[in-house]
Amino acid sequence: MNIAYLVAERSTCLRRRVGALAVKDKRILATGYNGAPAGLTHCLDIGCMREQLGIPSGQRHELCRALHAEQNVIIQAAMHGVSIEGADIFCTTQPCILCAKMLINCRVKAIYFTEGYPDEMSCQMLDEAGIPYVRMEKADVR
Repeated sequence: MNIAYLVAERSTCLRRRVGALAVKDKRILATGYNGAPAGLTHCLDIGCMREQLGIPSGQRHELCRALHAEQNVIIQAAMHGVSIEGADIFCTTQPCILCAKMLINCRVKAIYFTEGYPDEMSCQMLDEAGIPYVRMEKADVR
C-alpha cells in the first residue's frame, strides 16, 4: 500500500490524489494515478471544473478531465500486454462505481484500500461479483 501512496504523489488532481497498483504473485504488474489523459493540460494548470461547478465528491464523474488511478492501471496493463486477471488491486481510495465495474470485468481477485469514498453502489456490485474489498487502517500501511 505504501507504493500506492508513492504513486499517488504523481497525481495532477486538485481535489484528491489517488494511486493504485495491480499485484500478482508478489510482482507489480501496473501502476496508475489520477490525472488528465496523456498529452492534455492538467487540472493543476487550468483548474478543476468540478470544483468550479460545486460538484460533490462521488457525483457526476463525466464532468472530470481526469482518469481515475484504477482506470490508468487497467490502461497501462493493456498497453503493455499484461493481464491483470487474478491480481490484487491496492488503491489509496475505495474504487468508484465506474472503476469497480471495470475491475470486475478484469476479473481481479481482491481490492485493498485505505480511504473511503461515497459510493455504496460500488460496494454492492463488488459484493455481487464476489470480489472481496478490504479497507485497511492507515496504521497497517508500512
